[in-house]
Amino acid sequence: MSEQSGAKPPVVNKAGGGILKWALWGVALFGVAAVVYIMAKALSKPAPEIHTALAPEATAPAVKSVTEKLAHPADGQPGPDYAFTDAAGKKLTLADLKGQVVVLNLWATWCAPCKLEMPTLAGLQAAYAGKPVKVVVVSIDRPEQAQAARAFIAQHAPLAFYADPDAKMPWALKPIASDVPTTVVYGRDGLERGRVSGGADWSGPGAKALIDRVLAQ
Repeated sequence: MSEQSGAKPPVVNKAGGGILKWALWGVALFGVAAVVYIMAKALSKPAPEIHTALAPEATAPAVKSVTEKLAHPADGQPGPDYAFTDAAGKKLTLADLKGQVVVLNLWATWCAPCKLEMPTLAGLQAAYAGKPVKVVVVSIDRPEQAQAARAFIAQHAPLAFYADPDAKMPWALKPIASDVPTTVVYGRDGLERGRVSGGADWSGPGAKALIDRVLAQ
């Protein structure tokens, strides 16, 4: 026989192969353990908090007092000779209310600040019951919203419903009313004594001081 035919087959190191095999299994098990650990940590975390309402600091700011917002752009000027209607549909002007302190408020149902201040205007009228003070809240809503406006005022006695269906009163004022709501205070002589642009709190001492001062003039 030749030398090639008599050669022995190579010897396989069974011990080395076993070590390699166990090493590979160890790596695989470590990987599985790592994945399980990551999933467990993810599941143990609390669900993210979802806020469905405004936080307290994101709510609407408090309505400012009359004293903070009172301006005098047309003091001493007579009110406009512009007709609006009362609850019965009768036309009248500010001149028809002469002899009383008139608190003229221009508002609308689509105006959130208007609705917010309305209870304080109702309170102001109630505080001067029996005195020559008239809070006149004039809706500048479109005719199709008149019923909703009337119903809203009915919830705020003792206020009465007035309307300006043509919504021209803001432009009849001089200077014009640039905000809704706008409130103008007229003396018993029919002359302007101050106005407030935007919503305000008419229940505070500043409002009472203003009305008392105008009433005494």
